[in-house]
Amino acid sequence: MPDLLLELFSEEIPARMQAKAADDLKKLVTDGLVEAGLTYASAGAFATPRRLALTLEGLSAESPDQTEERKGPRVEAPEKALEGFLRSTGLTKDQLQVQDDKKGQVYVATIRTAGRPAAEIVAEIVPQVIRSFPWPKSMRWGAGSLRWVRPLHSILCILSDEAGATVVPFDIDGIAACDRTEGHRFMAPGRFSVTSFDDYAAKLKRASVVLSAEDRAETIWHDATNRAFAAGLEVVEDKGLLAEVAGLVEWPVVLMGQIGEDFLDLPGEVLQTSMKEHQKFFSVKNPDSGRIEGFVTVANRETADGGETILKGNAKVLAARLADAKFFWENDLAVAKAGMGKWLDALGQVTFHAKLGSQADRIERIVALAREIAPMVGADAGAAETAARLAKADLSSEMVFEFPELQGVMGRYYSEAAGQPSEIAAVAEEHYRPLGPTDAVPEAPLSVAVALADKIDMLTGFWSIDEKPTGSKDPFALRRAALGVIRIVLRNGLRLHLDRIFDAQILRHEIAPLHDDEVSFRDAILREIAHHGVFGGAVRAVIEQAGGTVPDWVEKITEHSPDTSDDLLAFFHDRLKVHLREEGIRYDVIDAVIGLPNRDDLTLVVARARALQDFLATPDAENLVLGFKRAANILAQAEAADGVEYRFGADAKFAEHPAEDALFRALDTARAEVDPALATEDFAAAMRAMATLRAPIDAFFDAVQVNTDKQVVRRNRLNLLHDITEICGRIADLGKLEG
Repeated sequence: MPDLLLELFSEEIPARMQAKAADDLKKLVTDGLVEAGLTYASAGAFATPRRLALTLEGLSAESPDQTEERKGPRVEAPEKALEGFLRSTGLTKDQLQVQDDKKGQVYVATIRTAGRPAAEIVAEIVPQVIRSFPWPKSMRWGAGSLRWVRPLHSILCILSDEAGATVVPFDIDGIAACDRTEGHRFMAPGRFSVTSFDDYAAKLKRASVVLSAEDRAETIWHDATNRAFAAGLEVVEDKGLLAEVAGLVEWPVVLMGQIGEDFLDLPGEVLQTSMKEHQKFFSVKNPDSGRIEGFVTVANRETADGGETILKGNAKVLAARLADAKFFWENDLAVAKAGMGKWLDALGQVTFHAKLGSQADRIERIVALAREIAPMVGADAGAAETAARLAKADLSSEMVFEFPELQGVMGRYYSEAAGQPSEIAAVAEEHYRPLGPTDAVPEAPLSVAVALADKIDMLTGFWSIDEKPTGSKDPFALRRAALGVIRIVLRNGLRLHLDRIFDAQILRHEIAPLHDDEVSFRDAILREIAHHGVFGGAVRAVIEQAGGTVPDWVEKITEHSPDTSDDLLAFFHDRLKVHLREEGIRYDVIDAVIGLPNRDDLTLVVARARALQDFLATPDAENLVLGFKRAANILAQAEAADGVEYRFGADAKFAEHPAEDALFRALDTARAEVDPALATEDFAAAMRAMATLRAPIDAFFDAVQVNTDKQVVRRNRLNLLHDITEICGRIADLGKLEG
C-alpha cells in the first residue's frame, strides 16, 4: 500500500491562516479519496510560512470494483422512457434484467465499475481541491485563472512504496506536479528531490526548515525562557502570540533585548500591547517587581554576528513605537488629572448606534441603571453613579484610540490619576468582564453593579429597536452580553428580578424627555417599576407625588406591554440552558422549572434545576414522573370530554379503596413538608417530600379505576388527580421532562 506526500509551495502564507489551511487540506483530500473508494491508515498535515504539506500512510493501491443495481421503467412503459434509461446507464436492452416490483415488472440495470489506480484518483482529486480551496482571501497572478492565498510556485505530489517513489502526473495552470521542493529562502536556497515523507522531513530540516508548527513553537518557548532565566527574568506567557510567531518563521532563532530606561515607567500593559501588536515581541518581566524590562524577538535565520544587527534594528524600531506610547500616556495623564471632563464631553459626539444615541447618551442610561442596581448587589448608589460615569471615559483617550484593546485597563490608570478611590478606578477595567466563557467575572459590588448595567443597557437597547441575534449572526455580541449577565448573577449568588429591570430600562430607551424636570419624573417612575414591577401603581404613585401635572409621554408608560422584556427573558433562558450544559443539566430540566414563579430570578431557577437534576438520578424519580404524567393525561382527557375543570373538592370521605385513602393521607403529609421547604428554598427537602408520593401513586393506579360509573366517585378521583399534579407542579412541571 503506497504512501502519499503532497506539498503546495508558495509565497508567505499569513500566520493566522496556516493552521486552518492545513486542516482544510487534510479534510478535503481525504474526503475526496474516501468518496472515490480509497482507504488510508493515517493522515498528517503541516504548515510553514511557505508551504502546506499532507502525508497519507497506507493508502489503497486502487479503488475496489463496484456493482450498482439501478431500477428503470416498467416493462409496459413507453419506448422513449426505456431509451432514456439505456442512455443513462450505457447499456443495451438485452443487458437489462426484468424483476417483479410492487407496481409490476420493471427493468433493472446492473452497472459494474472497475476499480481505478490510486494515482489516477489522486490526480483527479488534488487539482479539484487546489482550485476550490477555501482561503479567507485569495489572489490571482499572471495570466492564469488559479487563485491561491499567495502565488503558488510548485506542487510536490508523489506516491511511494517499497519499489520507490512515483510522481502523480497532473498540471494546474502550467504548474506540473513533481518530486522536488526547496528549503529556507536565505539559509538553504535551491531545490532538491524527495522520495518519501521521512526523506522530505529530514531534508527540510537539513535545509533549515522545521516542518511542524508545534515543534517551532516549542523551540521558541524553550529558547526564550532559557535566555530570560539566564538573565534573572521571566517571559510573559502569551499562547496566541506564540502560535502566531511560529507561523512567521521556518527556522526560529530567539533573540533577547532590553527596553530603554526612558520607557520603563510606562504601564506594563502598554509596553506589552505595543510590543505584541506592532513588533510581535514577547514581553520579559522582572519576577521581583513585575515590571516589564525586556523583550524577546524571533528571527527567521541565523547570522554571522549571532543576531546582533537584527536585535539593534528591532530595538531602534521599538524605541520609536514606545516613544509614541509615552507621548500618548503623558497627554492622557494631563487630561485625567483635570477630571476627564474633556473626554466625557467628546463622547457626546461619538455615535453608539444611530437609533440609540451617542456614547454620552449610553453612559447616562448606564449611570441611572447602575444607581438602581447598586442597592440590590450591596453597593453604594452614589459610588456606583460616579464609577459608571467614568468607566468609559478612556474611550476618548489617545492611548485607547491607538490600542482599542486597552480600553478599561487605561481607564483604571486614568481614574487613579484623577484621584478616584481604587474601588471606583477598578470598575473601569472590570465592568467589561467577562469577555469570554472562561474569563473571570467581577465580584466587587461596585464592579458588579456597573457591569450588569452596561450589559443590560446594551441588551434592552437593541431589543427595543428590534436588532436581535438571528441564526449565526450576532454583530453586537448580544449573546456574549447575556452570558456575561448570567455568569455575574450566578457567580455572585445575586437575587435579582430581571424582568422588572428589563421593563424599566426598555422604557428608558423609548422615552426621551426634553426638560430636566421631566428626566427626574421619568426616573422616579422607572425606579418604581424596577423595584416593584407594577406599571400602573408606579405611575399613579409618582403622579400623586408630582401634584397631578405630568408630561405627555406618561401615556406611553401606561400603555406599555411587557412583550419585549418577556422576549428578552426568554433569550436569557436559552443562554442559561447553553451555560448549564457544561454542568450536565439537561435542557428539559431547565424547561421544567422556568414556568414556576420568579422565573426571572436566575439564581433561583438554577437552584431549582440542580435540585431537580439530582432528584431525577434517584430510584423514585422515574416512577413518580410517570405517575405524574399519567395523572395529568387522564385529567386532561376527562376535562376535554366533559367540558369542565376538575380542580377543586377532592374529599377523603368519598374514597372507596384503601389505596385511594392512603393517597389522600400521603398528599396531606407531603403538602405539609413541601410548603415549608419551598418557603425556605430548601428544594432538596421539597424533592424528598415529593418522592414519598411515588409508592402511594403507584398503588392508586394499580388498584383504582379513575373513570368509574359512579359519577360522584369519578369526580372526586379526578379532583384527586389534580391534587397530584398541583403539589408536584409547585416544584417543577414534570410534564416538560423528556422520556
